Amino acid sequence: MPRPRLQSADLRGAARLATDATAGLTHLVEAMHERIARIPGLGAKALDGRTRGITGLVYKTIRGATRVVGGSLDALLALLAPALSPAVDDDAPSAEREAIVAALNGVLGDYLVATGNPLAVSMAFCRDGKPLALERAALAQRMPAAGPRLLVLLHGLCMNDLQWLRAGHDHGAALARECGYTPVYLRYNSGLHVSINGHALALQLESLLQAWPVPVERLVLLGHSMGGLLARSALHYGAQAGLRWPSRVDDLVCLGTPHHGAPLERAGHWVDLALGATPYAAPFARLGKLRSAGITDLRHGNLVDEDWVGRDRFARGADRRQHLPLPDGVRCYAVAATTGQESGDLKDRLLGDGLVPLDSALGRHKNPARSLAFAEDRQLTCQRMNHLDLLNRPEVFSRLQQWLR
Repeated sequence: MPRPRLQSADLRGAARLATDATAGLTHLVEAMHERIARIPGLGAKALDGRTRGITGLVYKTIRGATRVVGGSLDALLALLAPALSPAVDDDAPSAEREAIVAALNGVLGDYLVATGNPLAVSMAFCRDGKPLALERAALAQRMPAAGPRLLVLLHGLCMNDLQWLRAGHDHGAALARECGYTPVYLRYNSGLHVSINGHALALQLESLLQAWPVPVERLVLLGHSMGGLLARSALHYGAQAGLRWPSRVDDLVCLGTPHHGAPLERAGHWVDLALGATPYAAPFARLGKLRSAGITDLRHGNLVDEDWVGRDRFARGADRRQHLPLPDGVRCYAVAATTGQESGDLKDRLLGDGLVPLDSALGRHKNPARSLAFAEDRQLTCQRMNHLDLLNRPEVFSRLQQWLR
């Protein structure tokens, strides 16, 4: 069977990105992913900054695209074809293509939107990788078994709705099987400001509840990493706009969410400042400034427009976020992980799960007025676990079952 033709929008977008030379930043993001995928002290091989398997293919393809800057379009297409070809079967989207697009949006998503690039992801609720039409008849047709327990899953930075499936496990599918939930998976451009996505999600959730085929008895938001920040932002803006859905939310679960920021983004920020202060190294600082608004929001855990509007997001500055407490009337849960073997060691304090420290994931802050009031019995801390392990480890799912049953 001949290979299917490439999507023209993908090709135009990929060509434009190639001429913008994203290879260097792609390598930095890949190195971060490669590091958090390993647990220190477990006999892992020396880090080489390269990922393997499908993830390795994703980054290899992106770098390959950028190496042909100034070359022929045919050469570019040959490098991109394996990952950007649409699926032969419309019901089976290409995991490789979706992973590439998600990674690009996480790193450069605001740029993609600002330049009208067709690779920019539009927000949508999905099932099996396909967007859902938010109309009652259409939802009933796509999901004839839709029930009164609605579970909305929100992915993290540089990820997509298909990547809830990890190592054969998907929290959404498992909660459907064991607890009777109907899961829907949000797809969004994680390179945009969290608050911009928060405004959009607030409206989308209102439409979803209005179109749901049966009366909703329980509504749960489950966010991984940035997804937890997005859920909190949407709850804030939904309530502010007087929408109905925020008062219908029963549970909010945050898996490895950087409520008070992620130190790796802050470290990158200080590197930018050091390079920018040195005349001979200043050109290299521009590379760091390519990173998206979504990434810089993770420096402190920005949630609302006031956290960034009118400010240089690359400038030196203290944490001046608006403090948003946990939403009233919602059972809020926090799951944190650490690659350390015991609570309180150096890995806990500095790295946590490799991206998010324990205090940040649990909402704790040195200023008590900024701490988030997660009840003790609504917290879980897991040892010898990294940021991505939160998606599939059995001890995490066991607690989700306990909380949400």
